[in-house]
Amino acid sequence: MKVMVAIKPVPNPDEKVKIKGDGSGIVLDNIKMVVNPFCEIAVEEALRIKEKRGGEVVIMTIGPKEGEQQVRTALAMGADRAILVEAPGNLDSLAIAKVMAKVAEGEKPDIVLMGKQSVDDDNNQVGQILSTLLGWPQATFASKVEFSGDGRKANVTREVDGGLETIEVVLPAVVTTDLRLNEPRYASLPGIMKAKKKEMKVVAVSSLGVDLAPRVKVLKYIPPKLRAGGGRVSDVPELVAKLKNEAKVI
Repeated sequence: MKVMVAIKPVPNPDEKVKIKGDGSGIVLDNIKMVVNPFCEIAVEEALRIKEKRGGEVVIMTIGPKEGEQQVRTALAMGADRAILVEAPGNLDSLAIAKVMAKVAEGEKPDIVLMGKQSVDDDNNQVGQILSTLLGWPQATFASKVEFSGDGRKANVTREVDGGLETIEVVLPAVVTTDLRLNEPRYASLPGIMKAKKKEMKVVAVSSLGVDLAPRVKVLKYIPPKLRAGGGRVSDVPELVAKLKNEAKVI
């Protein structure tokens, strides 16, 4: 089974980011970039599929050449090869999905896995748009993926507001991963050494013939307001009074 996994480099969620003075973006100087946590889950699931069913795991990412480091991380986890589409880092969800669709048409995977969203933009759009462009079934927010014996269908358990639901999709399909799907493995030292020799194909986005004109434009980034400090009350009646008269929540 051939699995294509889309990953996105994002600023380390454990580091505090700052907004540029003109509000045009965030300051990336001295910020470590990592694989988006939801994408790591997708890589892990692809590796488990390969271990059970055989086949190939192909990593792909879209962005500047600097994203090679995060791609190597996925290769070190156990993926077979990678494709880096060199493109500007400010593409919107539709443009990203168009590029991914072009790559998928060439690779012809049995399934495309990706994180349900990235922790920087939090758009949760690319997987849904990609499935539409390809005309493939989609299963979002996957917490469990099982395949039929012949490998032509997949049962995907997904998290919804009321609990869990299981849907059946015919392959090829697009599946986006949720937190509870698995626990990603760490890259071993031998895996890191092997990753240096694995194939990484760099493709210029201009060679794909994709319209990258943005449909969404970010006007400005604004940091959240600082939270005010808490206060103390002497008894329950005073607390109730503050909640009622000042906070107006009761």
